[in-house]
Amino acid sequence: MNKTLIILNPAARSEKASKFSEKLRKLAPDADLQLTSQPGDACRFAKEAVGNGFENIVAAGGDGTINEVVNGVAGSTARMGILPLGTVNVLAKEIGIPEGNLAAAWEIIEKGNSLALDLPLANDQHFIQLAGVGLDAEVVRRTPIDSKKTLGPLSYILTLVQLAAAKPPKVLVETDGWPPREGCFALIGNGRLYGGPFPIFKRASLHDGLLDVVLFKNQSHWDVIRYVQAIAFGTHSELPDVEYFQTPSLRVHGNGDIPVELDGELAGSLPCEFRISPTKLNVLAPS
Repeated sequence: MNKTLIILNPAARSEKASKFSEKLRKLAPDADLQLTSQPGDACRFAKEAVGNGFENIVAAGGDGTINEVVNGVAGSTARMGILPLGTVNVLAKEIGIPEGNLAAAWEIIEKGNSLALDLPLANDQHFIQLAGVGLDAEVVRRTPIDSKKTLGPLSYILTLVQLAAAKPPKVLVETDGWPPREGCFALIGNGRLYGGPFPIFKRASLHDGLLDVVLFKNQSHWDVIRYVQAIAFGTHSELPDVEYFQTPSLRVHGNGDIPVELDGELAGSLPCEFRISPTKLNVLAPS
């Protein structure tokens, strides 16, 4: 028997999400539903569901909820479904799950088409879409929760403007077969998209066994403006102070307390080793 659990983050989209549980019960009357109340709940619920034999474990929320469920089902044969309800839903965009249409997203889950995706690791924690080291992660760390709820993605831009004036750290990226590379901050991608619609990792594939790395060498106000404009136009990899490469693994070190974010959530500080897990993640997606 096909057993499905939906894990709902009621904090996603603030007030609207509190009504989603009723909609989900009507849309999926045969599925079990659990609501998170604090960070870590989604991961714990997903691990328990795997142990209890659930075949489909559905993350109903944003990228943070998805990341927790990924870590809960990693290494199992359970299939992860996605109901995109958060402020930013990058993986949903990446694999073609519609946003703003709960019924259409649930229909994809019911059809049962599964994709086997690469599953990256940062030290001992999994991520699925992207990781950030330095500036990107510092923006996540410094942006207040209330600001994110009120302003959405704009809140990150306001924090970015403030942080660009600070003295940048230095990060050192090591990959096998290449001399160390030095920069101010780095983005590591599994899929193509970053921050929503921006294909910053142009050669990326969720199936190729490689991580895509974009290393930014500078971090003044002017540099950040240049980078943002180039990313918007898709020309960032052509800049002389930006390096883009692919690798199955990398090690990143830095001076001082340099944060790391995974799928938009803080995940400690450097040093960090990034690699592709030997196991795949089964995700319910459009055929």
